[in-house]
Amino acid sequence: LRGSKSFTAALPGEAERNGHGLSYKSVSVGHLEAPPLSPSRLSLGRASSIATSTAAPEQGRPRDYLVLAIFSCFCPVWPINVVALVFSILSRNSGQQGDLDGARRLGRMARLLSIVSIVLGTIIIVLYISLSVR
Repeated sequence: LRGSKSFTAALPGEAERNGHGLSYKSVSVGHLEAPPLSPSRLSLGRASSIATSTAAPEQGRPRDYLVLAIFSCFCPVWPINVVALVFSILSRNSGQQGDLDGARRLGRMARLLSIVSIVLGTIIIVLYISLSVR
């Protein structure tokens, strides 16, 4: 005995009506209608190279900037670069758990803190060298 793979679903605008004023249409599982594409997904022409190059990194695994955060730990701004390292590790963990939006957000924060740490560290080193030479 084999079960049927069809079902009845309420669809607006159909001619058949049951006694309650709801329309129904019987469809099989293999013939389900796909939802319409959103306007942002519709395209009448070729996509520009700018659009394809910016969309490609977002489809893959987000960057965690771990190497940049480790490099920033050599700068003498330890509270900032340690926090950048923590954000980078949190970004990596979020990406491995499947939270891609959280991983992107934490990765951007790790990148920002790492850059701030490198810039401030460079300024401190330059000031220290210039003041010790005099």
